[in-house]
Order: sequence, then structure tokens, then C-alpha cells
Amino acid sequence: MRVAVAGCCHGELDKIYETLALAERRGPGPVDVLLCCGDFQAVRNEADLRCMAVPPKYRHMQTFYRYYSGEKKAPVLTLFIGGNHEASNHLQELPYGGWVAPNIYYLGLAGVVKYRGVRIGGISGIFKSHDYRKGHFECPPYNSSTIRSIYHVRNIEVYKLKQLKQPVDIFLSHDWPRSIYHYGNKKQLLKTKSFFRQEVENNTLGSPAASELLEHLKPTYWFSAHLHVKFAALMRHQATDKEQAGKETKFLALDKCLPHRDFLQVLEIEHDPSAPEYLEYDIEWLTVLRATDDLINVTGNLWSMPENNGLHTRWDYSATEEAMKEVMEKLNHDPKVPCNFSMTAACYDPSKPQLQVQLVHRINPQTTEFCAQLGITDINVMLQKDKEEQHLCGEYEEQGDVGTDESEEDQSEYSTDTSALSSFNPDEIMLDEEEEEEEGPGGDMTTPSVEPSSHQASDLSTSFSDVRNLPSSMFVSSDDASHPPAGETVQSEDGESLADFPLKRLSNEHEPEQRKKIKRRNQAIYAAVDDGDNDE
Repeated sequence: MRVAVAGCCHGELDKIYETLALAERRGPGPVDVLLCCGDFQAVRNEADLRCMAVPPKYRHMQTFYRYYSGEKKAPVLTLFIGGNHEASNHLQELPYGGWVAPNIYYLGLAGVVKYRGVRIGGISGIFKSHDYRKGHFECPPYNSSTIRSIYHVRNIEVYKLKQLKQPVDIFLSHDWPRSIYHYGNKKQLLKTKSFFRQEVENNTLGSPAASELLEHLKPTYWFSAHLHVKFAALMRHQATDKEQAGKETKFLALDKCLPHRDFLQVLEIEHDPSAPEYLEYDIEWLTVLRATDDLINVTGNLWSMPENNGLHTRWDYSATEEAMKEVMEKLNHDPKVPCNFSMTAACYDPSKPQLQVQLVHRINPQTTEFCAQLGITDINVMLQKDKEEQHLCGEYEEQGDVGTDESEEDQSEYSTDTSALSSFNPDEIMLDEEEEEEEGPGGDMTTPSVEPSSHQASDLSTSFSDVRNLPSSMFVSSDDASHPPAGETVQSEDGESLADFPLKRLSNEHEPEQRKKIKRRNQAIYAAVDDGDNDE
């Protein structure tokens, strides 16, 4: 089947779907499923904008609300994970995954589903060691700490995924697995993103938790985004006792959705022709969710997962055949994901801006139905009960006071604290640099902009032309290769290969003399039309 993969979406759904339509017209046929690797930005209204971890001047409505309201429908089944620039209050309603709009499905904090026999898994967020061993304690309204920690990966999600034994075909993460850059054209990567050099040489770039999952799951494909650069790698895993030959993982990271950037890739992936053409739950994953339900933690305290060290009565939560049969019975032997999307918040109305919409911690009926059917805990219900109990006992504190001090000693099992992002990445918004602006005059966090982005009306047929089709035998060049192959390229209407056009950039982002002047690299995405403060 034909699978399209997108990097950081940044709310540009219209542009992504239009580019996909262009690729379909110029390629061998329609795409079956679109996979988005984070920063999706499922923003429904002005309240959602306030829950997105970007400075207020960069909060814009974009186009998702039109799909949420039903004004538009996604032309292809779209699956996505969360990144570090999300409407976190919306995604928090669906910790186990669910529909955020018709035909658009969120995989949850971590999740695995099947489509046409292809097993697709993912984990949302980015890695931060000081939050890694905490529970999911955040809930709206967020403060300056929890609006960031809400999207940090937790050890329980990694632990659940490590219980999987059956092969995974595709896995999605927002940040890259640490060390993956050693398996691709590292020389070209550092030429494109020279500010990664120190982290690459110190082997601190990327997520150690994702690297751990990569070693355990050994998926056929692994797709990421976050670092705003296209990069391919081929990792050959060591053979186990049961394997005659080691497995291989084809890794691909993609850029953000901007003109002349490599943000979209189309691949041919083998599937089961007899499998149904609708989204299905993964039975092994649901079984793991049931088994680990008692491990759910909604406090900001540091804690560790059970392991075989003599301190825990149980440490193996992998799925047994008997337990998987019980799950199938609970699903009435029908693993089809129900199309039960429902609106849980008012939709943005351009004619009636609501700049003071109250933030509410919502319980989503999809999650309620899912938890009731499986017999597991809704994290949000548990959070609300915990908050009520603390209020009754007079012990409730503001969320930001509960374990959110980033200066505390790192208690993670990983020795290096990194957000899976270079310490100096001029292609990424740096929230710390904006704190003074947010707190000063004009920095009202309750007044997000609802203006469209400045490039919203750009011509997709010309500006978003660099779309590639990659064959199933995704080839990765060696570290010394000067030009990694692009696979099968999409042809323009006049017959010219789109790969022949030079890669155009929006600024001289790689020239060293420009670095000190750069503060915000997502300006083209987050700046309003009338915003004259362009630091690029």
C-alpha cells in the first residue's frame, strides 16, 4: 500500500492535503494512509491555542478547526502522534488515542493500531530526563511549567511498549532515537545542520528512550520529525538466538511543512491484501494496556517501573494468548476502531472570536467508552478524583509547584538531560527566550491571535513541489556519500523531475555569521500577517 509520511505539521492541514493531492496526480496512484510525526496542532478554538507551548505572538488558528467542525473532511485516513507544540488540552482528552476529527486519528500517549494488516505504533512527546519518571499529573488550566511538561515522554509509556513481542511494521516518534545519526549520511547531516555537531560527537542528540524502543521493537520503518531536516538511515540490528539474520530498520526523518522543504514522503509498503480496509485495534497492545492498568500514576513524584531485581512480585506484563482471547471477547470479536468521533468543545468561528474562552479539563466520551469496554482506568477521571481528594484534605497545590523544578537533580536512568533537540537549534522556537515578552506588556497569554499565517495563500503547485516517492527498498547512502538517493521522484506536469530543482531555503540558516541574530526559526509559521517583528 502507498503510505505518505509528514514531518512537523504545525497545523498546516490544508497545505499537506493539497500537496498530497499533487503527489497523487503526478505519481502512480492514490495514497492509502497519511502518517504525521508530531506538532500536529489539533486546535479547535481560542482556548486550545492558549494550551500550545509557543509564545503567544506565534499562536494562530491555522486550518484544523475546519476538519473538526465538519466543514472539511480529511481526504485520506490520517494517523498522528503528538510533538512539543500541540493543543495539549485537546490531546489529553484521548490518552489511549481516538478521533480528533472524522478520518483523523490520534495514537495517544503511546499506541499501536493496524491498518490493512500493517502494524503501526507510536509514542507522543519529546524526552526530558527530569520528567521521565513522573506520572501524568498535568491537567488544564496549565501554568508556565505544566504547559511544557505535559508533552514530555514518561517511562510508563516506554515500559508498556517494551512489553510487545509481536513484530511492528512502522513506528512513529517526534524526536529522533539517540545515535540514529551514526547509521546514515552523518557528514551530509552536519553539513546541513552544523549546530548539531557537538551533540552528535558527544552522542547526546536525540532521545535515549526512543533509542531503547528502537533496540527492543526493531520495526521495519521508523519515522520522526522535530529537528526540521530530512535524514535517512539504515540500522542493522544484531541477530538474536531465534533469528538467522538480524532485522533492519529503515529510519526517515522529515522537515517541517514549509515551501521547498522536504516535509512529505510517499512509500510503498507491503500489506496483507486480505486485511480489512479500515482501522483496527491491536489486540496485543490492548492486552498490555489492561495488564499495566494498575501502574498508572497521576502524581508528579518520581517512580520506577517494575523490573526483575527482587523488589517486585511482577515485572513481565507481556500479553499471553489467554489474555488476548479475553480482550477479543471484550471487543465482541470485532477489533474495528469505531467511528465514534464527537465534538467536545466549541469550534472556532471566524465571525465571532471568543478570546476569553474558559479552559476546562474535559472527559472525552471516546475515552470513556474505550475504558469501559476494556475495563481500564481513564487517566483524566483519576486526575479529577485525585484533585478533588486533595481539595477536601486541604492539600491541593497549584500544578506548577508539584515536581516541575527543572533544576532538580536528574533522577532518570539516563545520565544526560536532553529534549532530543540540539542545545542550539536556530530552526526551533526557544520558549525560554520569550519568557520576558510573555510576562511583559502585550504578552497576555489569554489573547492568542486568530489570524492566518502569512504564507497561507501560497500556490501549492509551485511552492510545495519537492515531494518524493520512495520505493519499498529504501536505500540509505553511507556516511561518505555525497548525495543520498531520493528514490522514485514525482514528475511535474511538464515532465521535469522535481528532484532536479535546487532546494530553496527561506533564509541563510546555515551561515555561521547569522547565528547570533537568530532567535526564532518558526517565524514563517507562527508570525501573523501584520507582524513586523521579523528577526530572521
